[in-house]
Amino acid sequence: MPGWLVVVVIGGVLFTIAALVIGREARRLDAIAPRAVYIDTQAVDFVAECLPASVQQRVTPEELWELLRAHLNWLHAKGLVPAVAADRRQDLTDAPVVISETSATGYLLGIADGEGIDVDDAAVAAIADGHLRYLGEIGAIGPEADDAEALAGELGAGVSPLGELPPSA
Repeated sequence: MPGWLVVVVIGGVLFTIAALVIGREARRLDAIAPRAVYIDTQAVDFVAECLPASVQQRVTPEELWELLRAHLNWLHAKGLVPAVAADRRQDLTDAPVVISETSATGYLLGIADGEGIDVDDAAVAAIADGHLRYLGEIGAIGPEADDAEALAGELGAGVSPLGELPPSA
């Protein structure tokens, strides 16, 4: 067997092995959710810039961080924040996860009252909205739902599109 043919066969085998390894790793990495890095100081600065001037004057950065942390805890309780920040396979589901701005605002108002933070409903709603925008900027959440009634059909009977229980009859 000529020497050039041996080189071509060995090169072909090496190319095949490399292609298989690269393909396997590409598929593995595609299945892993991209990591969104949450930096608390960056979140506070981002949300503070989103707030109206009247709210910025009343809420200190420490109070804002307390409310953002409470909002993260609320999102975690809803199943939207993973327990461990690690590379793992994406949790794909057919049903969208939808949260309500009013329930988040109500929860944060309770936290603000308990912590002695002087904010009103509109300020807390602006803080929650700014926080969700920050989470969207870092790639931690998906798009906002367009049509709540269409989502209600997808979620099934007995479930409100806002993630709350329907009123009892």
